[in-house]
Amino acid sequence: MLHCEVAVPVPLSHPFTYSIPERLAGIVVPGVRVACEFGRAHKLAVVLSVSDGPVPMAESRLKPILSVLDTAPSVPAELLGFLRELASYYLAPIGEVLRLAMPALERAALRELQSQGLFERQDKAVGGRMMGFARAIDTSGEAPRLGPSATKLLAHLRATGEAPVSQLKEIYPSAPTILKKLAELGLVHLEQRERALDPFFEHPSVRDTPPVLTDEQLAAVDAIDHALGDRAAKALLLAGVTGSGKTEVYLRAIATCLQQGRGALVLVPEIALTPQLVSRFRARFGDSLAVLHSGMSERARHEMWRMLREARVKVAIGARSALFAPVPELGLVIVDEEHDGSFKQEEGVRYHARDMALLRAHRAGATCVLGSATPSLESEALARSGKLQRLRLIKRAHATASLPKVEIVDLRRTGPGPSGNPLLSLPMHRAIEKVLAAGQQAILFLNRRGFAPSVLCEGCGTIASCPHCSVSLTMHRSGGVKLRCHYCDYETAMWEKCAKCACERLVLIGLGTERLEDALCESFPTARVLRLDRDVAAGARSEAVLDRMRKRQADILVGTQMVTKGHDLPDVTLVGVILADAALSLPDFRASERTFQLLVQVAGRAGRAEHAGLVLVQTRLPDHPVLRFALKHDVAGFVDHELGNRREANYPPFSRLVLIRLDSAKEERVKEEAQRLADVASRQAARQGKPMVEVLGPSPAPLERLRGRYRYRVLLRASDRAPLRAVAKAVQLAAERTDRAVRVSLDVDPVQML
Repeated sequence: MLHCEVAVPVPLSHPFTYSIPERLAGIVVPGVRVACEFGRAHKLAVVLSVSDGPVPMAESRLKPILSVLDTAPSVPAELLGFLRELASYYLAPIGEVLRLAMPALERAALRELQSQGLFERQDKAVGGRMMGFARAIDTSGEAPRLGPSATKLLAHLRATGEAPVSQLKEIYPSAPTILKKLAELGLVHLEQRERALDPFFEHPSVRDTPPVLTDEQLAAVDAIDHALGDRAAKALLLAGVTGSGKTEVYLRAIATCLQQGRGALVLVPEIALTPQLVSRFRARFGDSLAVLHSGMSERARHEMWRMLREARVKVAIGARSALFAPVPELGLVIVDEEHDGSFKQEEGVRYHARDMALLRAHRAGATCVLGSATPSLESEALARSGKLQRLRLIKRAHATASLPKVEIVDLRRTGPGPSGNPLLSLPMHRAIEKVLAAGQQAILFLNRRGFAPSVLCEGCGTIASCPHCSVSLTMHRSGGVKLRCHYCDYETAMWEKCAKCACERLVLIGLGTERLEDALCESFPTARVLRLDRDVAAGARSEAVLDRMRKRQADILVGTQMVTKGHDLPDVTLVGVILADAALSLPDFRASERTFQLLVQVAGRAGRAEHAGLVLVQTRLPDHPVLRFALKHDVAGFVDHELGNRREANYPPFSRLVLIRLDSAKEERVKEEAQRLADVASRQAARQGKPMVEVLGPSPAPLERLRGRYRYRVLLRASDRAPLRAVAKAVQLAAERTDRAVRVSLDVDPVQML
């Protein structure tokens, strides 16, 4: 019997077998989407394999495939094989993994299914209106005489390559009439097609002129071009200081890849925070690229997917989910800021986009480039072992730019400035005064949102806490004074008196970005102060704030780690780190690494043009090794020091981890289940022999309660992957027998330990 294995998007670890009716034989092939009956519901699934061999169950029990949605595979063979390996590595349900790469259901396909009595109500579909596009045609011979408006419009098109007619009409009101005449003259090609309405493409781009490369950039480009020329899997680490021109290296590498007729994939930490990067890509390649991000509508995302699948574009850029884009003939994968923790998915399928980028490139025979000023210790270890070829950019690309001077301000010995706030020290105050007097700009970095992180009762010592989470409530003043939980979004009115003892003596503890903004406005009344955090500029709205800085409509930018994300602000000459040691005490073995990376990245915002930069780092731990290495921009020194600590404690990259996470609304129930799974892990580990698998726990998570659920965990650790996977699989199998009151998830190579 002809049958197939399909991945159904449900949280079950194995695929399912269906028979293939004769009428569908030949069109049910790996990678196509099919409709099938699953239980009492209809599901869309992806075919993994087709076989006419023995059926793994009684033929009478097999259900038939009901319908095929695609004339060609929606998931190409290269991507399908990669996704199957990803599911295996992360012990993730194959159907849930395939869901990440499946396009939205088209409206025409939904109507066809509904005509067959399938998917009557619940399924949404995409399908947008058509838009007119104009493209200049290269011509030879004598050009016809044109009027002034037609001449300008044609020159604009030749500069941009292509543009929507609606955008041209905003610039040239008579554009539709002019374009029709230009088309009749054979100077312009007009067509109607569906186009994603994405904010990154709202305005036409002007093509740039590639700059002259520095010697270091040229060496890096040559190395990547050589790897591309070999057409074999190769991985490189582009370690370049902030402002060294890594993006230009990426652009040159992509151009080479396109010349070879192959596609390129670019991953960035948060696409909504890096519109400058997208603008640079459009300036070099026009609109011949697909941008993928979480803020897109289903229709826009589907159109981007279709443009890639049909090879109308061969460059995709986006955040971690762009890893699953169907880039045709993949030849190059770039991971910018590869150290960034946001490449790790923390819900659902817990994959790491950086690690999987290396895998996808390897399987596709492509070149993978990891770029960062502060490479992760995992990437450093791979480079030192020879598995990554290291490329260095040790100088800034701008001829007059140099790395900023970094100075430590010891808050134990330095008093406050005129504001009276101890976290706005006198040296910081004087440095801001100097920058403002020179007509330059400053960035102040504080990784705490809100006005005050805690509210304390002086009478009994009670701290206002979230009723659903094991954290204090943050006091906010924007939009009305209130207390808010940054984990579950619980919100309540600001206390007028202590909820426990009714004492009215309440004290605000700590400093948040709101309070810092107020202090700056009071201390520097003529300065224009902007704030950039998720309370005022979530997602793509951050670009409006940054654009005001670029246009010199603000003098001081106050923000959380959003201000560290690779922004190029040439007039910023001062960066102030308000409290550098805030994250060093977190119960996470990566705390030092994250703090160092944040400090170096935010320091890199200063002095990127002709003016020298200064970074002031305020701390109560001035002798901490992390701060001392950051003071000297000593990435190699920090890596040596931290790798020594990791080796001694047997943490990655010298070991491998699997974190078993459990949570439940019932504390006793989650404790019992955590102990049961820990016992399963210990028994399986004992069977493995050597190399040993350590079973640590069970224990409460550092944040013991979140969103009303109690959290426990069990940590598996081993130096070798094979025995660790055997233990993890045994736990996964045992977890399938866990009752619904307890949620269990396995996190392979965890990043967040809280």
